[in-house]
Amino acid sequence: MLALLVILLVIVFLSDFIARRILLQTFATFASKSKTKFDDLLVNHKVPRHVAHVVPLIITLKCLPIVFADFPPFESAVELLLQLYCVVLVIWIIRSVFNTLASFFKTLPRLKDKPIDSYIQVMMLFLWVVGIALIFVMLTGIELKTFFTTLGAASAVLLLIFKDTILGFVASIQVAINDTVRIGDWISMEKFGADGTVIEINLNTLQVQNFDMTITNIPTYALISESFKNWRGMSNSGGRRIKRSIIIKAKSVHYLTDDKVEDLKKIQILSDYLTQRQDDIVTYNTNNNVDKSVLINGRNMTNLGVFRKYIQSYIEQHSAINKDMTIMTRQLAPTPQGLPLEIYAFSSDKRWQNYEYIMSDIFDHSISAVPYFDLEIYELSNYVPE
Repeated sequence: MLALLVILLVIVFLSDFIARRILLQTFATFASKSKTKFDDLLVNHKVPRHVAHVVPLIITLKCLPIVFADFPPFESAVELLLQLYCVVLVIWIIRSVFNTLASFFKTLPRLKDKPIDSYIQVMMLFLWVVGIALIFVMLTGIELKTFFTTLGAASAVLLLIFKDTILGFVASIQVAINDTVRIGDWISMEKFGADGTVIEINLNTLQVQNFDMTITNIPTYALISESFKNWRGMSNSGGRRIKRSIIIKAKSVHYLTDDKVEDLKKIQILSDYLTQRQDDIVTYNTNNNVDKSVLINGRNMTNLGVFRKYIQSYIEQHSAINKDMTIMTRQLAPTPQGLPLEIYAFSSDKRWQNYEYIMSDIFDHSISAVPYFDLEIYELSNYVPE
């Protein structure tokens, strides 16, 4: 028996080596000549390598009766182990094929916005359930139908006792697979009062160290059932968004006279703009015989429009603003308090303290510049004259 077993092991290793070399070379040759990427993905996901293991497995199953002819108990034990290995091998092969399909579907333009990974995960979950059930049936000797019937009857009790653990387990898998949260991410979750850095993720809880150095524990399953904000995208991007408004009193907005335009030309950032803009307006009004005895006639500049252009130019020249991202100064819808003028840009430095300093610096300058354009900022006053 020992001699035959040694011979069988040699044959198994040789057959596995030969089958693997033949399949890998065949797939590599075919992949290099074909135009599709599917066969390349099969090789990358090791489908030929797993399939090659089928050849020595078949040889081993066929030779077992010969090797253990005089020792039936040994034959039964080894055959059971090979059957278990067969189940695992089939799962490996199918998993590799599923991963190949997922990678291939992601290369198709019409499927790029589809949740391919979710579909593959559901099928893999079903595959592992069936595989584990088959392994359990082989080890215990009970029927597959009886196993699922017993499992269904006990599931209610299991769910009741291990509800949080099961939910946490499922959530942990989804968080890991979908890369929803990582240790070190800054997340905000208002329901649990969390706003800080993730310091630990385990089966049942996720720990967040808030910016006031307090610790918030969040159930792991809340990550898939509740809404939260992950700031990782901002951290990985080129800047941190500045989005804040200055509220201008509507009654302070008016047309600019020629004398006022000349005064504003002393502002270096606006000098060239005002000169070109004034020439365009004069040309238009002259060509159309506009009566400028009334200021509203024809084309004009307003103090708010020039101020908006000034803020836009100032932000574009600011050294702490990312010039490759959106830079915009815009009017929002009028409110009972006045007309909001919003500054929308991204600071190059994303660190909280530096970000606040940059934003404050921009608005310090912007608010101080308002009087130069004869504009007024809205302020709520509680003073009531007698």
